[in-house]
Amino acid sequence: MRMRMESDSIGTMAVPEEAYYGVQAERAEKNFHITGLKMSGAFIKNMALIKKAAAIVNNEAGLLPIEKAEAIERAADAVIAGKYDSEFIVDPVQGGAGTSANMNMNEVIANIANVYLGGEKGSYDMVHPNDHVNMAQSTNDVIPTAGKMTVITLIHPLIDTLSELEKVLRIKGEEFKGIIKMGRTQLQDAVPMTLGDTFMGYASMIGRCRKRLERSIREMYSINLGGTAIGSGINASDYYMDHIASRLSALFGEYLEQAPDLFDATENLDSFVEVSGSLKALAVSLSKMSNDLRLLSSGPKCGLHEINLPPKQNGSSIMPGKVNPVIPEVVTQAAFLVIGHDATIAMAAEAGQMELNAFEPVVFYQLFESITSLTGAVKTLIANCITGITANKDTCLDYETHSAGIATALCPVLGYKKSAEIAKQALRENRTVKEIVLGEGLIKESLLDDLLDPVRLSAVKTKTA
Repeated sequence: MRMRMESDSIGTMAVPEEAYYGVQAERAEKNFHITGLKMSGAFIKNMALIKKAAAIVNNEAGLLPIEKAEAIERAADAVIAGKYDSEFIVDPVQGGAGTSANMNMNEVIANIANVYLGGEKGSYDMVHPNDHVNMAQSTNDVIPTAGKMTVITLIHPLIDTLSELEKVLRIKGEEFKGIIKMGRTQLQDAVPMTLGDTFMGYASMIGRCRKRLERSIREMYSINLGGTAIGSGINASDYYMDHIASRLSALFGEYLEQAPDLFDATENLDSFVEVSGSLKALAVSLSKMSNDLRLLSSGPKCGLHEINLPPKQNGSSIMPGKVNPVIPEVVTQAAFLVIGHDATIAMAAEAGQMELNAFEPVVFYQLFESITSLTGAVKTLIANCITGITANKDTCLDYETHSAGIATALCPVLGYKKSAEIAKQALRENRTVKEIVLGEGLIKESLLDDLLDPVRLSAVKTKTA
């Protein structure tokens, strides 16, 4: 491989001749073999948008010549289009608060711009990574701003997918509203309900999670771009400070505003903790629902088997014909991932010192993965599970009829103590509650039929005006 020599304040280092990245990215690639993964594509695109916006505003301020500004804009557009994805070589988990990621971007854009202007990669005599591409910026305002933009970019598809999940759960709720089943508390028989109630409950839970997410991302629209190193705005012109947020908003397609306190916005990451907490709450809710679905579909002969999940793949390499609930299983595993990421994000946000948090890279790496993992999990849950669920109506009704739990309906007539005795006798003698009550002549059959009517028992009480 042919090499070129580049230098920085650390010293001189060889860089592949054909590379558009430079010496600082090369150093970082060698220093940070952590995950073996690449930075988020959305994060790279949003950093490039920031560089484009800065070039436009710095030119308007009279500080960046038009030919350099246009070359930077053209280079940024190429990065945004994904033409140079392979040039972003820095691991997403890196030391330096994201300086390596920022310089990787600065070097790539500078080299693309230099080649466009007729220069050579690595010379930086026409467009310099720091002096021109990074003009009026610091890693400390570029990286948090790109992080917030990426959360916005990634979370909208998740919110849309949650809306779809809520919709299909309500459709199932309507489909199953006439199917009576036994409710369970602590895995024991409770009182009757409908299978429709179960799915409507899930829909309400998902709707609440969606609204919580929507609230949590509001602070993502408040950015610290213009604060530069610590929030004071050093090396940024007044024009830049007044126009960078609006220019970036126009390019991004979402309204972003400069934070009222740039020192606070530069050093504190609690807004990311809030988003992560909302994702964790969603993960917990999805996993709880998935566990319910696995229990309700357990069997098919030796479990509850009140519902059927669509069969998706073989469940065993040794047991013929076994089909496992693989979709709820993978959703729960995605939830475990998100819950662990939330702990990492909380620790990283807490560990920042003074005017900057050095641990932003791991926050963004984990947060982006949480969002994308949940989006994928919800999509497969909709397409490969929820929409194909069917009910075993006779099984549900049989459980309800033979459950001792319906003795609860006798309490207003016979009292708790006598009703409890009947329930225990029904279990001990493997008889129905109705058989015992009629056998002892405790309640007239017409009244008993009304008391134990499954439709009445499963009816939901509503508040009267």
